[in-house]
Amino acid sequence: MTNEQVFSRMQTPRPAGGRPGPIIDQDGNEFHPGEFGPAGQGMRFDFGQAGANPFAPLTREQRIARIEAIAQLLDVAFVVPGTKIRYGIDGLIGLIPIVGDLITTAISLWLVREARALGAPWHITARMLGNVAVDGAVGIVPFVGDAFDVMFRANMRNVKMLRKWLDKQPRL
Repeated sequence: MTNEQVFSRMQTPRPAGGRPGPIIDQDGNEFHPGEFGPAGQGMRFDFGQAGANPFAPLTREQRIARIEAIAQLLDVAFVVPGTKIRYGIDGLIGLIPIVGDLITTAISLWLVREARALGAPWHITARMLGNVAVDGAVGIVPFVGDAFDVMFRANMRNVKMLRKWLDKQPRL
């Protein structure tokens, strides 16, 4: 018996009568191959209507919530035990010389891009870029830059600036 024959027998177990057994779906219901047409025609995955679709376009509120969550993760996610000093993964990843600061600066730049996609004007995004530039430039300096990352919190400043601008905008 060849490998192909063994594999085909494994794929379609046959009962004693020689006919293949019924096809059962995940709910235990039996269905027949012709129900969906030839080769799966008629089967469609419509992620656009799903509530937990990771590929669906986000609403304005969801984008803002995502920006705020990422900024908090980068700048104030953790607390130094026994103190009120908060730090985020920006300070932790920044401990990796040069590469860590490049990664966190890239994430910060992505947040500025998201703010621009939300319609933030040039003067807001310019100030946000300035905060990211200061954070990235000083963050490259070993140890001093990491302490600066913990205290400066460029992403939280940027989110606060964006939120202040958004609150002034008329609701549609």
